[in-house]
Amino acid sequence: MIMERRHPALARLDALVGRWTVQPKVPGVGTAWTEFTWQDEGAYLHQVSDIDAMPDTAPQAWRENAPFPTTALIGLDDSTEQFTMLYADARGVHRVYQMTFADGEWRIWRDAPGFNQRFIGTLSPDGDTVEARWEMSKDGVTWDVDFELTYTRIVPTSP
Repeated sequence: MIMERRHPALARLDALVGRWTVQPKVPGVGTAWTEFTWQDEGAYLHQVSDIDAMPDTAPQAWRENAPFPTTALIGLDDSTEQFTMLYADARGVHRVYQMTFADGEWRIWRDAPGFNQRFIGTLSPDGDTVEARWEMSKDGVTWDVDFELTYTRIVPTSP
């Protein structure tokens, strides 16, 4: 059930609701999955991600440092229409990201001393694919692509 008086910015996130495959564009790394569902009558968007098994062909760094499973909770600041994402993973990592989602562009970022991160994704016109990349920066000025990835919707879920 969705909140009757839901803020319009939250409604934009309906485009993410459902189950997706996630394919990092890293040789040898297999496909993971992620699922977005509404929580607390549509007040928050909950994201869970996991991988069935890390393939033996994955680079050693990916096998040793895989974050799966992960979970995130996305909420809205209605005065700025900016989202906040609380993230945690199997490695014991806990992060707070800022996020926007509008006009087919999905952005996530955090500014942290020595390890800034940002995610930039573009939703396809049919809404079933997101082409994205994670970038990182030690100084917040010079950015390097960490890895690219593709989300492909497998199962839509009713908002």
